[in-house]
Amino acid sequence: MIEKSIAQRTLAAQVAALPHLTWKEIKVKWLEYFGEPPGVNNRRYAVRRLAHRLQEAAYQIDANPLIASNAKRIQRLVETGKVTRRSAAPAPTPGVVLTREHAGRIHRVTVLQDGGFDYDGRRYGSLSKIAREITGTRWSGPAFFGLRPQTSKKGERHEP
Repeated sequence: MIEKSIAQRTLAAQVAALPHLTWKEIKVKWLEYFGEPPGVNNRRYAVRRLAHRLQEAAYQIDANPLIASNAKRIQRLVETGKVTRRSAAPAPTPGVVLTREHAGRIHRVTVLQDGGFDYDGRRYGSLSKIAREITGTRWSGPAFFGLRPQTSKKGERHEP
């Protein structure tokens, strides 16, 4: 966490320094990040685009799981001709323990590495199955455990 904070401060310092660079220095930086000289002689535009590119470069590492997910979806589309829907909420991080109180009892679910869930020493494939086990009725598992708001039949959202 400390390394990311330092990296963010460094990025902020780089972006803050851009307006103070000479036009020649901006052109050099532009060439470094875009591979060609700027096609315009508008200093404000060049500074804004460079700031955007610096941020893209700094945060692209965080986007790798999204890029990989999109690549898989595109491959499935090419292979099957059908688009698969993304999950409404991202899956919880493996190792996280989800806790919910229901009927006077605390229920704890551990997210497993393979995407499954451990509840009461048994493995489940979905949170919805666990919510059904706990309540005896059909529930959206992510809504039951507070990962997304519940939706009533009229489309009104409310918290669990």
